[in-house]
Amino acid sequence: MRLSRRSLMGLAGASAGALLLGACSDDATDPDGAQTVNWWHIQNTEPMLSVWAAMAREYEAARGNLKVEIQPLENEAFKAKLTTATQAGSPPDLFQSWGGGVLRQQVEAGLVKDLTADVQPWIGNLLPVSVEPFTIDGKIYGIPFDVGMVGFWYNKDLFTRAGVAAVPTTWTEFLAAVSRIKAAGITPIALAGKEKWPAHFYWSYLAMRIGGPTALQQAGTDANFDTPDLVAAGTRLKELVDLAPFQKDFLGADYSSPDGQAATMVNGGAAMELMGQWAPSVQASLSADKKGLGDKLGFFPFPAVDGGKGTVSDVFGGGNGFAVGRDAPSATVDFLRALLEAGNQRKSAATGAVLPTVRDAVDAIADPNGKAVAASLAAATGFQLYLDQAYPPALGQQVNDSVAELVAGSKTPEQVVKDITTVAKNQ
Repeated sequence: MRLSRRSLMGLAGASAGALLLGACSDDATDPDGAQTVNWWHIQNTEPMLSVWAAMAREYEAARGNLKVEIQPLENEAFKAKLTTATQAGSPPDLFQSWGGGVLRQQVEAGLVKDLTADVQPWIGNLLPVSVEPFTIDGKIYGIPFDVGMVGFWYNKDLFTRAGVAAVPTTWTEFLAAVSRIKAAGITPIALAGKEKWPAHFYWSYLAMRIGGPTALQQAGTDANFDTPDLVAAGTRLKELVDLAPFQKDFLGADYSSPDGQAATMVNGGAAMELMGQWAPSVQASLSADKKGLGDKLGFFPFPAVDGGKGTVSDVFGGGNGFAVGRDAPSATVDFLRALLEAGNQRKSAATGAVLPTVRDAVDAIADPNGKAVAASLAAATGFQLYLDQAYPPALGQQVNDSVAELVAGSKTPEQVVKDITTVAKNQ
């Protein structure tokens, strides 16, 4: 799924209004008459763990007849638990979603609510690009609270120590920087090889840089990934892999564990990581002082590829949002509205962990790196949603698996696209 080509931080003009929903006769209630909303999310570390909890408690106090039962989960644990729940036909009332092909399957299975009519009084307050991954066939099935992009986060001190004076703007410059960093005795890149999805960022970006912003969308539409541009993406990624740039035992590393990708980065074990806008907050949560790298942390977009059809203004990323389960009590949508109020979005933005989707909260981004990400989004000429969310789940998983095999050295670039195409043709 590729979002429309336009300024990605364009603002809608409709003003917000309050949405007050009464309880339906079939709503689940506790013996004391309160509705209960089961809320699953993946902000299981600070700062957002306590921010979400505080918002829930504030809403409960204001409403008086609602209980929010929160279940924070680590990303992979969440996906596994949600799969079990949806296969059983029992999704939680409010749960994390990235939109795209996964949400489409949930829609087609009748597992989530159509929110289109309910959110009309206030949906105009959100940045249009943030809503698009949650819009299926013209109807809204999820609400985003965060929007951003994947890029390189780097340790300025380690770059300086290695003699890398400027961030790379081309793939050739990037490979040269990796070689120079490694020659200085510093691990160039931290990677969570075990979880696979972080590696697919590299192949996806290279596909966009080489084939242009429509290359991956077209491959999904045609069910054909066996094209010269996508083979070339794997070939360029192999150039990086051949430099052995990742930390020791990276194939067994998780993303957010105490010895995983983010921890390796924040503790000075690597000079870079390719990750989304949430990277600084995850790094901070895994640092001894809970402050992360601070001023030592910098950000730069994924480099251009010489001769490619894409540019650095074509971005890869997406948003975090929430979908509402089909049997959720009516108060769930009003609680979701409260989470997206400008005041609450400003609180989220102030943590540095969220790039807000509400237009009136965008100016609350204080972190310079957050501002850099927002500026890149504002200048974007094309946008591609994460492939493991944009495509149907089986196809997205195959992308992750195949790229992981390339990074591990067990598959060639040609084998990667053939394996992905085989699954695509069976969707």
